[in-house]
Amino acid sequence: MAIVLIRQDGKLDLWKKAFLDQFPDLPVYSFNEPHPRESISMAIVWKHPEGTLEGYPNLKCITSFGAGVDFIIKDKSRPAGIPITRVVDDALADDMAEYVLTAVLGHLKNMDQYARDQHAAQWQPRPYSRIADHTVGIMGFGTLGSHVGGALSQLGFRVIGWSRHPKSHPGIVVHHGKSGEKEFLSKTSILICLLPLTEETKGILNKSTLNQLCPGAYLINVARGGHLAENELIPLLNSGQLSGACLDVFRQEPLPSDHPFWQHPRIKITPHVASVSDPQSVVPQLVENYRRLENGEALLNQIDSDLGY
Repeated sequence: MAIVLIRQDGKLDLWKKAFLDQFPDLPVYSFNEPHPRESISMAIVWKHPEGTLEGYPNLKCITSFGAGVDFIIKDKSRPAGIPITRVVDDALADDMAEYVLTAVLGHLKNMDQYARDQHAAQWQPRPYSRIADHTVGIMGFGTLGSHVGGALSQLGFRVIGWSRHPKSHPGIVVHHGKSGEKEFLSKTSILICLLPLTEETKGILNKSTLNQLCPGAYLINVARGGHLAENELIPLLNSGQLSGACLDVFRQEPLPSDHPFWQHPRIKITPHVASVSDPQSVVPQLVENYRRLENGEALLNQIDSDLGY
């Protein structure tokens, strides 16, 4: 049994080194080097090209390098019936909470506008809002969503959540299903999307959804670009229904240089960096699943491939 690492973002060597630094005897290979394909039992992947997983006759587990698995689910060439697992990591959750807190507080205190004022050499004190003025709504109340919600709640924000199925969290009301969506949206002045990307959630951040938010609401999307109906965002900003948007994820990445989002003054863009898997933190979890696979034990963080999360 052995592991193959598959990713094409320039981080393959970094990850392989992290595996071998911590587990020198581990049989781990990069996909682009000679390796015994018949010995591969676990493939650890990140946004791999479709078809890459073919040709591993003894593959028993497909694992994401991160929390998301949508790119695995949509690969129709992957071997059927193979368990899929993902990363659940405290450092990953902390990173996400820190990013969201930065975005929320920056919005409350007009930091983006002050950056534009500085560029124009303009001294212009502006009104700002306080934590007590807002209700933060988190769409997707799984591991990351509940962690972010807890961090915001500790700062004094009113936090509500929305999930497909009933969830509970101390001090936070979590609405669920279609029946709870309308009330959730109507109370939300800052919307954070942390949903998994599935057939049901594609394009959920559209004008129908966003028009149900409090007037002047702020949008933060740190889930997947496929959640946002991109052509419907700018009209909502121009009308004032949304006061701004912080976007870390996009349908096409890198975001094309001629995309209108780059030029809109009320859109903040970051290059999919809200929460990035740390090899030193994540490798032990991945190796533990490899050990479990070898010994026929239940895998950590296995997802339901029919649900997509």
